[in-house]
Amino acid sequence: MEKQTIILTRKIQILVDCKDKEQRSAHFERLFYWQNTVFRAANLATTHLFVQEQIKDLVYLHDDVKLKLADVKKDANGMLVCSQLGSAYRLLSFYFKGQLPSKIMAALNISINRLYKSDRLAYWKGEKSLRNYQKYMPIPFSGDQLKLSKAEHGRNFKFVLFKIPFCTFLGKDRSDTPALLQSALAGQIKICASAIQILNDKLFLLLRFEQPKQQHELHEHIIAEASLSVEQLITVSIDREKHQIGNKEEFLYRRLAIQAAMQRAQRAASYCRGGHGRGKKLKCLKHFHDKEKRYVDNRLHLYSRRLIDICVKAKAGTLLLVNQQGKQEIAKADNFLLRNWSYYGLVEKIKYKAERAGIQVIVE
Repeated sequence: MEKQTIILTRKIQILVDCKDKEQRSAHFERLFYWQNTVFRAANLATTHLFVQEQIKDLVYLHDDVKLKLADVKKDANGMLVCSQLGSAYRLLSFYFKGQLPSKIMAALNISINRLYKSDRLAYWKGEKSLRNYQKYMPIPFSGDQLKLSKAEHGRNFKFVLFKIPFCTFLGKDRSDTPALLQSALAGQIKICASAIQILNDKLFLLLRFEQPKQQHELHEHIIAEASLSVEQLITVSIDREKHQIGNKEEFLYRRLAIQAAMQRAQRAASYCRGGHGRGKKLKCLKHFHDKEKRYVDNRLHLYSRRLIDICVKAKAGTLLLVNQQGKQEIAKADNFLLRNWSYYGLVEKIKYKAERAGIQVIVE
């Protein structure tokens, strides 16, 4: 049976809601310490999970050593004193008890096990290397730990997490984030396992919502055929109707202009006066790099949104992306297309919005 809900993730900037300077510094110090501990714990637990999986496949060990990866209480040939999920938690508890709250360790354990199981087949075949978690890894926690409340002024929200008070900083956010937070506060949608991330000395809440799919009158026998190309970003045909979304000039004009400005800034950086650090010299370059990323992301969201709106209006329950494999291979051989045609990002955004609207996507 098809699942009738979808998980949405929103990145929300948050502030430590404390006026006392010393207390606020102590909260930040604790968060930085937790983030540093979480990434080390994640790497350690992932390594142990990998070793557990590989013990029975190490052909150079004695046969008596190759036992079954199971709880010895449930299986006589088991090598574990608990379940595989429990073994990772016991490891984290042994090394990091007192350094991390138990709720963070439990959420981290579940997250690591889920990610490991999704990649274990690729590990076994040698097609993928083991995940390496970085220092900026988010601090996970379960959804039931976060209790929202409305701020006294404005449209922001407050919450206390592990005895640290926080307040959202929505600013001029015109997206659906404030409405989602209000729905979560009213209990209309559920908050799932989320995380706090520290980037460039700023705090961000990676909040995950479980929301029912949008209900539209769609028919599976009505098929929308969409073709993605560089000349016309999206061409969609539904019965006898044909629509074109975006074009090469409209999409590439601004992107190439930003790239040209970035190249000028890169050439000028070599003449910058020394003694102020590499980061200050390349600050302008980073500005243009982020600008291009934001522009492309905005365009792809706009194109994918218009495509799904056309499908919903025509009551098309199936979206077929035609002849994409061949076009993707052609793009790989052309450096210009590979650099400037954001094919993968566009397909991912189409799939995400289609799933939210209840439309099935098929890629040829």
